Amino acid sequence: MFNIEFSDDAIADLQWFKKREQNIILDGIEANLRYEPTVETRNRKRLRPNQTAEWELRISKYRVFYDVDSVIRIVSIEAVGLKTGNTLRFRGKERSL
Repeated sequence: MFNIEFSDDAIADLQWFKKREQNIILDGIEANLRYEPTVETRNRKRLRPNQTAEWELRISKYRVFYDVDSVIRIVSIEAVGLKTGNTLRFRGKERSL
């Protein structure tokens, strides 16, 4: 089992969403990243090298970007965004990885 921790930026990203959306995102993180965060699935994929994170989790229209330390078994959530079409937004502002 992996422990899940949030960066300060990820907490700020999460707080930008409404409470109902926060619960959807947190439930998705718990269900998908607690046990096998490095196994690629339909909703989880390894990203090309970038400054944000190594992995992406897709929860409906939400995107969770995270890194994994397999040695000490920690999933570090780096950013949480909203994807509409080809646009990725963090705290309401468009940003690319």
